[in-house]
Amino acid sequence: MSEFFIAHPWAETLVALGGLFLSAFIANFLIKAILLKLLERLVQKTSFGQDEELKRHSVISRLANIVPALIISSGIMAVPGLPEGVITVIRNVAIAFIILTLALAVNSVFGLIDTLYHRRPEARYRPIKGYIQVAKLAVYIVAAVLVIATLLDKSPVILLSGVGAMAAVLILVFQDTLLSLVASMQIASSNMVRVGDWIEMKNLDANGDVTEIALYTVKVQNFDKTITTIPIRKLITEPMKNYRGMQESGGRRIKRALYIDQNTIRFLSDDERARLGTVDWLADYLPKKAKEIAEWNQKLGDRANNPVNRRQFTNVGTFRAYVDNYLRNHPGIHKGMTLLVRQMDPTPEGLPLEIYCFTNTTVWASFEQIQSDIFDHLYAVLPEFGLSAFQNPSGNDFRKLTINAPVEQPQSPWRSNVEHYSVPGTVSGRDERQQDALKERS
Repeated sequence: MSEFFIAHPWAETLVALGGLFLSAFIANFLIKAILLKLLERLVQKTSFGQDEELKRHSVISRLANIVPALIISSGIMAVPGLPEGVITVIRNVAIAFIILTLALAVNSVFGLIDTLYHRRPEARYRPIKGYIQVAKLAVYIVAAVLVIATLLDKSPVILLSGVGAMAAVLILVFQDTLLSLVASMQIASSNMVRVGDWIEMKNLDANGDVTEIALYTVKVQNFDKTITTIPIRKLITEPMKNYRGMQESGGRRIKRALYIDQNTIRFLSDDERARLGTVDWLADYLPKKAKEIAEWNQKLGDRANNPVNRRQFTNVGTFRAYVDNYLRNHPGIHKGMTLLVRQMDPTPEGLPLEIYCFTNTTVWASFEQIQSDIFDHLYAVLPEFGLSAFQNPSGNDFRKLTINAPVEQPQSPWRSNVEHYSVPGTVSGRDERQQDALKERS
């Protein structure tokens, strides 16, 4: 046999090369079919082994791929008869495969860390997905440099020395990555946005809950169930409203105005004051205000006889006091937050009476229910104060005007012409006939 190999050296090379690759294949089979199966059974007994989300990262199976490559890279030099160039190429390819496999395994570890951290309560306040992506990117860059240097059979230092000349190009290529990284760090350090926050960006049509914060983008699930993807740097450079403060405070703001027809504003009569005095939320206000007005008018003396000089109750002022007391006693209004009922500058649409208060819930449906109930009631009681809400005339209003307008009787053109050309003081033929008929009757 040895004589055959001496006579045919290429046969010895093929046999040795085949044995090397067969050894690598057998090692790969033994590791994955036996060792990994045993390890998987052991892990199944733990909580990690029963978690499908953790198993998908497959860190151990990636590391198992290194063993065949190690056998080839170390055994290729023992194959007789191979040219030096072939040995170098096979060894470098095997080493490059090992580097790439290690990079994938390391990034799988990063993914596993991100998955485990995402389950912790603080992950909602301090997401690390952006940092994980940066770490993965750095691993891939280092691995790419090492793989290229290995395949070219050059030192990584020599390869990196040429990178300095390409710094400007690299900055241009990775501009979005660098900007996104800076924005991600600012958002995380200042706690601007968290997963689960309700944010609104009108210029990007985003209004909903943040579902994911990554290196490049932030995903927002809008309330119509659509998904808006926002470049993360937009959260720094453009206006963004975060409703987290409202949700954490326990109250949501009502800021809406009633537009009152200014033609209905007037003084209250004594009968109206007496009738409104029976209203629960005015029972304390009216006597106290009446005493204040009486003391003021008493100081005026005889000048109080002029209604312009003296103070009087107005229907809009009394209504404003009613609204204030009504809100302060409403079970759905937060008593520990700002509550205002104020007049705004008059507008062509009427006098705005603005209500500024907070509900004691931040749940959207409950908030809208409380707000609607309040304004339903206020619009309904406006006539009790002699007030009416302003609204622009509609088709029904113009139709009422047409129905109520006096109808002019059409006149005969002949009659109008006769009357137009008649001479004052003269009697027409029709008048003479009427006079003759009266004489005959008499």
